[in-house]
Amino acid sequence: MALQQTKTAASKTQAPVTNTNSPQFIFSKDNYMWLIISIAVVAFGFVLMSGTTDIYSTTKIVIAPIVVLAGFGLGFYAILKKPAAK
Repeated sequence: MALQQTKTAASKTQAPVTNTNSPQFIFSKDNYMWLIISIAVVAFGFVLMSGTTDIYSTTKIVIAPIVVLAGFGLGFYAILKKPAAK
């Protein structure tokens, strides 16, 4: 019985914990900007792939896949880029 009273008395005397720090985000504004740019580049590459009815055009076979891969590369860069030090 005495043990229960000391536990409840100790819990009542502790001050409530408040979080005064602002949340820290993993990505900065620049990371999100690069990520949006990479999504746009990938989408543009897929539009180039859809192109005309000619299946074997240089745009569909060579240029569009390079544009898509460049967009994926930008996406990796956006994820791995460290935020600038303040």
